[in-house]
Amino acid sequence: MNEKGQKVIGVLTSGGDAPGMNAAVRAVVRSGLKKGMQVMGIRRGYNGLINGDMSEMNLRSVSNVLHRGGTMLLTARCNEFKTEEGQMQAVGVCKELGIDGLVIIGGDGSFMGARALSLKGIPCIGIPGTIDNDIACTDYTIGFDTALNTAVEAIDRLRDTSESHDRCSIVEVMGHGAGHLALYASVACGGTACWVNEIGFDVDRDIIGKMISTLRTGKHNFIIIVSEGITDVHHLARYIEEKTGVESRATVLGHIQRGGSPTARDRIVASQMGCYAVDLLEKGIGNRVVIQKEDRITDFDILEALTMKKGLDPNLLEVDRTINI
Repeated sequence: MNEKGQKVIGVLTSGGDAPGMNAAVRAVVRSGLKKGMQVMGIRRGYNGLINGDMSEMNLRSVSNVLHRGGTMLLTARCNEFKTEEGQMQAVGVCKELGIDGLVIIGGDGSFMGARALSLKGIPCIGIPGTIDNDIACTDYTIGFDTALNTAVEAIDRLRDTSESHDRCSIVEVMGHGAGHLALYASVACGGTACWVNEIGFDVDRDIIGKMISTLRTGKHNFIIIVSEGITDVHHLARYIEEKTGVESRATVLGHIQRGGSPTARDRIVASQMGCYAVDLLEKGIGNRVVIQKEDRITDFDILEALTMKKGLDPNLLEVDRTINI
């Protein structure tokens, strides 16, 4: 509580940025103010929390941010916060400034910090903001739809030139070890093959063999989608060209998938989650993650969330295997 008797909450973004984070921050600020709270914007994630890099936010602080990508509060990695000393320093800052609770927007690593602070007496609510869509307890994470649409647009452009040259394009998409972006992009773009970590894959069977059989049907251009961290896509392109005789080129989409104006879906879900997070803090509830389950916004225990592993949608996998030839 501050000297006026108002509940004080803070909001920060942590880990990799994701389109829609600003919409979530905006919802937290405006929802908190409407409930009579004081809202502190914490810059550069846990690093800013430890060092007291924050300022009070008002209605105008979050004007014209809904459509912006990235995060207005900035984000940074903070190794110091992973230590007991760093966490206690953060707790001390919260107590010194009268912060009664925190909304933390990010992924798994961010939620580990939220849990640590909750156990030390600072109620924290996590909001899943990551383009990887790899938080197991929720059907959807903020930023995924925008990143997917960015990838789809890029792959569509690559297809144009691949068709013109009877070429094979190997496209690496992001995912941080999770294949959701790759699989969804494959279905949306008609990928000849989709290589992800979650399922068994044989290059000669699933790419070379499929391309050779498809060449016999009269198709001479191909899109191969690979989730990041699996293989060197440039080496893969050389191998495909050697085995099939089809000219092949590799493209790494990289961090272009993180940026850009968030889609309507990301703006709406982020706004819903931000408001829900403030409702929980108003009740003094912490150690929870705001999630979307079956199109409904609800919440989930952070520890349980961190112990779960999210698999790929088996129905979508079947669709990809059935129609993409």
